[in-house]
Amino acid sequence: MKILHFADAHIDMAPQGRHDPASGLPLRVLDYLKALDTIIDAAVAEAVDLVIFAGDAYKDRTPAPTFQREWGRRIMRLSQAGIPTVLLVGNHDLSPAVGRAHALQEFDTLQVPHIHVIGKPCLLRPPELEGLPLQLIGLPWVSRSGLMAALELSAVEPAKVFAEIEARLTELLHGYLDAVDPALPVVLTAHASVQGALYGAERAVMLGGDLVLPGSLVRDPRLNYVALGHIHKAQDLNEGQQPPVIYPGSIERMDFGETADEKYYVIATLAAGQPTRVEWRKLSGRRFIDRFLRLSAPEFFMQEVLGALPPTEELEGAVVRLVLEYPRQWEPLLDEAVLRQTAENAFEFHLVRRPQLETRLRLPADRTISSLNSLELLGKYWEVLNTQPAEAGELQRLAEDLLKEPDTIQNA
Repeated sequence: MKILHFADAHIDMAPQGRHDPASGLPLRVLDYLKALDTIIDAAVAEAVDLVIFAGDAYKDRTPAPTFQREWGRRIMRLSQAGIPTVLLVGNHDLSPAVGRAHALQEFDTLQVPHIHVIGKPCLLRPPELEGLPLQLIGLPWVSRSGLMAALELSAVEPAKVFAEIEARLTELLHGYLDAVDPALPVVLTAHASVQGALYGAERAVMLGGDLVLPGSLVRDPRLNYVALGHIHKAQDLNEGQQPPVIYPGSIERMDFGETADEKYYVIATLAAGQPTRVEWRKLSGRRFIDRFLRLSAPEFFMQEVLGALPPTEELEGAVVRLVLEYPRQWEPLLDEAVLRQTAENAFEFHLVRRPQLETRLRLPADRTISSLNSLELLGKYWEVLNTQPAEAGELQRLAEDLLKEPDTIQNA
């Protein structure tokens, strides 16, 4: 059985900027729709058995009708091709108010053929999946406030709430797994953070700020494939082992934090009793170029600035950001017109100026640097860095403990 898995489309994430005269749509939105077209074309051309979209169709819960139209056109192609398609409700699709419709509601309300919307935890068996020899556990985004109300939990410490929610979800998923038919493949699809996953720019998912599913839960050997959404960095959390635990990532780069991230959708081939095979399909999205330069000498200011940009052919069609850091008195040396002319072939060019105001160390008239001891010098250093007093005080206490340690050892 062949499953196509993608997530985090966010097709209206960039509605500003230049517009396409033919369609009237923002050019950056067309980048997202081009990636979505590539995915839908592959599903139809290869006649996959199932499409799983693991959540977040839009940037928020109230998309403009124009973007709903564009998303709907593409999902309808899957319906018309007769491909069973699961749409999982993500956090950007879900209204925080109880009883409000989510952003994917119309496919459920209109009972669009072959389109199955999962808005609450469920276990789908072959009859609910149009006869596919498959069992699918669906876990849409879990709203902390909504689940607290459903479980009648009081507004206690967030850590306790998350622990209680995690315990309930673990019990729920184990209940589903205990009920599955071992003769048929089992897929888990969830829009959630999983312990050990990485965000873009290599920021580890940390416990405490959000509900994070334990890694052991998604690596259960009774599962054949885990189709995740929510984190934009493509990754396999069980690489080289079974089951594959896959975040395909977002379909297009969202910001400069994803500059180095490649974008994918996934084709998974699975059968009961056999290892699941995963094929990563790369999406040719808009290139992002992010450069930082700290200027070293005023004599070659513009020469250094222009040298920080890649060759003209690499700038063609790219979203470019150049961050410049320099002393404030060098500000008149920056010729922004020349810089923007050099980058005129870029799709977008963002210049970020960071002029630095030099902070001078001032001592009383009766004191010199040589008269200060180590701790006093360190205290002046925190002043130069404009460190907050509370933080500087704590750092100073730590330094004092460290400086005392050799004396303590020697006396011992």
